[in-house]
Amino acid sequence: MDLTALLVGLVIGALVGGLLAWLSARSSLLARSAGAEAERDVLRERVSDLEAARDVDDTTATLLAPLRDTIGRVERQVGALERDRSLQFGQLGERLTEVSRSTESLRSETATLATALNASTVRGAWGEVQLRRVLELSGLIARCDFDEQVTSVSRHGATVRPDAVVNLPGSRHVVVDSKAPMAHFLQAHGETVSEVERAELLAAHATALRRHVEGLAAKAYWTAFTRSPEVVICFVPGEAILATALADDPGLYEHALSRKVVLASPGTLFAVLRTIGAIWQQDAIEQNARELLAIGQDLYARLTTLGGHVTTMGQSLSRSVEQYNKFVGTLESRVLVTARRMHELHLTSERPPSLTPLEVAPRSLSAAELTDDLGRSARDDAFLDQVMGSGRHQGLPAAGTADGTAG
Repeated sequence: MDLTALLVGLVIGALVGGLLAWLSARSSLLARSAGAEAERDVLRERVSDLEAARDVDDTTATLLAPLRDTIGRVERQVGALERDRSLQFGQLGERLTEVSRSTESLRSETATLATALNASTVRGAWGEVQLRRVLELSGLIARCDFDEQVTSVSRHGATVRPDAVVNLPGSRHVVVDSKAPMAHFLQAHGETVSEVERAELLAAHATALRRHVEGLAAKAYWTAFTRSPEVVICFVPGEAILATALADDPGLYEHALSRKVVLASPGTLFAVLRTIGAIWQQDAIEQNARELLAIGQDLYARLTTLGGHVTTMGQSLSRSVEQYNKFVGTLESRVLVTARRMHELHLTSERPPSLTPLEVAPRSLSAAELTDDLGRSARDDAFLDQVMGSGRHQGLPAAGTADGTAG
């Protein structure tokens, strides 16, 4: 009994244990299944999200494709610009190096020139070269429109030798001097000169130019050349040289004019010389007009003579026609009458010809210049007055004067 109960208890215990084990395993399986389903759902959502993200990425990639191409082109262009920039910076560096070398060379040459110009002979030669350049640039020709280093004697008996003498129409002359002082001006622009020293040197430069004006006035260059205006041109070979002196001494220009000296910078002298060139052109036009007037007068006289010859020829032709008509009348009334009578008597087979007098007379001259001898002198005077009047508008002298007498 006890054994049976024990076996039954063991069986029941085994069943209960198996049931419990089954329930435990089932609950574990159910838990794992639920976890698996939850994980499946999560993975399915992630897959859906990844697929949606891939679709979005594809759309974005499609939209960004042109931008990607543009960015690529920009990157290539930026690369090209960078290469060009590097190349240009290298070239610019080379150019800056060359400019630096040129500047140093120019500074050295300028210093050499300034040192050379400190000598009076070199300054004078440089001023003469500048003067010759301005003369040639203005269109004047050496030894024709101007002469250099002309030696002459003034009214004081002193020998003068101006740098240039500009020739004017009518054997007139204008004297130009180019030995203006500039030593203090060059010293004032030195690198080591202070402001106080520069002001003192510029004042000394203005004083030296005033003394030079007095020296030119004392020489009286214009007395050494006949028919020369009482003035001498003091050529200052630099605009800044003259402007600096006038700035320090404002009354210098008026003082020079009162002493019959004209201070002229290159620009001022160029304008004066161009005016002189225009005077020469006007003189050439005047001479051509005078020659044209003489030719016109000669042609007018020849036309008058030709008119007389034509009138004589017309009168001769009129007399010839008149004599011809008389001859025809005599032939008709005296000779052909007998010839017709012989034809009527059948002594000849041909009838004598009929003659008609000429009725066309030579055309008479109607031009007053060719026919009216009495008023010809008055017309000549009126013509010459008209020509000379138009010539005065062009700068010609009036008829009857010493320079423009009608021939």
